[in-house]
Amino acid sequence: MNLELSAMWARLQNMLQGFIVAIPNVLIGLLIFLIFMVIARLARNAVISVAQRAGQPRGIALVFSRIASWVVLGVGVLVALTVIFPTLTAASLFGALGVSGVAIGFAFKDIFQNLLAGLLILITRPFRIGDQIVSGNHEGVVEDIQVRATLLRTYDNRQVVIPNSELYTNRVTVNTAYDHRRLAVTVGIGYGDDIAAARALILKTLQEIDGLLADPAPTVLVRELGDFSVNLEVRFWINPPVRREAVEAQDLVLEAIKGALPAAGFDLPFPTQQVLFHDQTEITDGDRERQREGWPARGDNPPSRQAAQRETRDSGPSGGGGPTPAQRP
Repeated sequence: MNLELSAMWARLQNMLQGFIVAIPNVLIGLLIFLIFMVIARLARNAVISVAQRAGQPRGIALVFSRIASWVVLGVGVLVALTVIFPTLTAASLFGALGVSGVAIGFAFKDIFQNLLAGLLILITRPFRIGDQIVSGNHEGVVEDIQVRATLLRTYDNRQVVIPNSELYTNRVTVNTAYDHRRLAVTVGIGYGDDIAAARALILKTLQEIDGLLADPAPTVLVRELGDFSVNLEVRFWINPPVRREAVEAQDLVLEAIKGALPAAGFDLPFPTQQVLFHDQTEITDGDRERQREGWPARGDNPPSRQAAQRETRDSGPSGGGGPTPAQRP
């Protein structure tokens, strides 16, 4: 029993002595790592400064500065480990990294794919920080392009994290890629209205709205002969092409057209359905020669069923005649 305790105590003394001997190496290793942290910060600032002087976007400067900082920190970790563990040589360390590189590559395949996609996005620049894009079901403002993902802030103030590989391989619509943007609204007029006069009135109304560009000029096109209206597509251009200005411009255009067309006598029809027999129309329709419910205009229209029944009732008892077919049950 005494022998076992003495052996255990001797082993503990050896471990404690080894730890005390290793303290200077640990302190030197930590000091070296702190020095490399300072160097990494300096390298990061240097990359940002060089990118800004070269006129590169802020996203490129941020990503490459992070990569430079990580590389310096990685080298610092390797140097600190070789100082703390003298038996660990650089050759053995890189050999171990080479053996485990395949496993690490398979484990972090998606991370490396997103990293490469992020670098390609920053180099090719299909969109930049501050652009408004549409990706799948998400639309918003690009707030940051990181190494792994891109941060998108939606218009209702939510954040969407989209992997860079998804943005690089799928379709992305950039709403703010150009200085001007064309918008369109649809307005319906009645079938009896003059299309040319309505087009002229709409174009005149658009000229009075602030925020619409005169060049390219607005246009009004007949897009469809609908079930109950002639649909006109009103096209106009705005600058800048951001979402807020687009929504506000459409609001102003629709409000102005809604006030101008009815004031000038144009009809803004809404969905209605009317079933008419061959001899039946409403008396309140007005002049028979100006039908507006789909019947051809003609001067010899027969009287409506209501008028025929009234005429029969008025002339039946006084004229002495018998009941007409319209009066028979």
